[in-house]
Amino acid sequence: MSYDRVVAAVEIGTSKVAVLLGEIVGDGGLNIIGHNVGSSKGVKKGAITDLDKASDCVHAAILQAEKKAETRVDEVYLAQTGAHLSGNFNLGSANVRSSDGVVSRVDMEAAKDDAKRRTLPRDRTYIHHIQNPFALDGRPVDNPLSKAGRQLQVGYWSVHGDSEAVSNSLRVIRGIDLEVRDIIISSIASGAVLLEDSEKENGALVIDMGGGTTDFVLYRKGYIVKTGVVPVGGDHITNDLSIGLRVARKSAEDFKLRNGRAVYQSEDREETVWLFGDLTIGDREYPLAAITKIIEARVFEVFDIIKEQLEAAELFKPAEIASGVVLTGGSSKLPGITEAAQRRFGLEARISEGPGDVAEELRIPEYSTVLGLLHYALTGQDETEEAVKPSGLLRKLTSLFN
Repeated sequence: MSYDRVVAAVEIGTSKVAVLLGEIVGDGGLNIIGHNVGSSKGVKKGAITDLDKASDCVHAAILQAEKKAETRVDEVYLAQTGAHLSGNFNLGSANVRSSDGVVSRVDMEAAKDDAKRRTLPRDRTYIHHIQNPFALDGRPVDNPLSKAGRQLQVGYWSVHGDSEAVSNSLRVIRGIDLEVRDIIISSIASGAVLLEDSEKENGALVIDMGGGTTDFVLYRKGYIVKTGVVPVGGDHITNDLSIGLRVARKSAEDFKLRNGRAVYQSEDREETVWLFGDLTIGDREYPLAAITKIIEARVFEVFDIIKEQLEAAELFKPAEIASGVVLTGGSSKLPGITEAAQRRFGLEARISEGPGDVAEELRIPEYSTVLGLLHYALTGQDETEEAVKPSGLLRKLTSLFN
């Protein structure tokens, strides 16, 4: 088989490596031609801690996806997460230069450059500069070009990360002689394909619950106004169960998958569950309440941290988050997770169903981020620079799996 250009969307998570292959065709469309999810090692809380182990897992996942698609990858779009990520909101301004007071493109670029002028320490590197609306003489305007005024302002949410952590992610991919075309924050990638334009306009909070981290992105009036990473995920729930119930991690994971629920219910006090369920030596009963209370405590903690960060930035305004909370990521499949989100945020919550125009097997939380990466393979970070508004992937994407 021959393709115009084959890109790999790669997410290196704490518990899994997800790979999605897309063919970029000459007319600007995209076909999904392969996918694979493999195990992940050498990654902790979204950051690579063992380069060799992580490389082996990522290489195996990419090679398996290539084998299924019977092709070779030309370039990679890479997701980035981890507690090392941070962001700042910077406001730039420029005086309108023309004698008639009409805004030109030069004025707009000057305001943008001023907003992005802030330098970082040597150990930090910028990943995204996400534009927010312009203001002309204090009045918000979507496009100030050719409008009359004296002073132009524009804000940017600028996301940056630890240089070594970002470099390690690049080394993993370059280890098999592949070019990393772009790096996209996981939450931004997910949000790009999970929300309609109207939902972004009405305001929405997207929470991506992975194994080692929980990423979030807040949209308001169609723009990204904050992103963040909580270094807690599904693996921490498993660890809590292991310690609290005094069982091995494997048994704790089995409990979570088999009996886990994000919200404790009073009837749990009357139920018990068996460790193995086969009455062998070592098999014993545990109260279901113990399991659900442990899980609820950790889930509530994650949601509370996100809410506190939004409140600290004076961005948690329920009336401006009318589209509610959208949950994705592997840990979002935990029963009761939407109820937990509704309780902590006081907003409607739902689990993402994924884009409707891809194959059903790809419409699961595990593929949200890599689908978003393919979106950027089509649009580039120009969309991030300008507003992160149109969902081009949903309009252009076709799938060979349909």
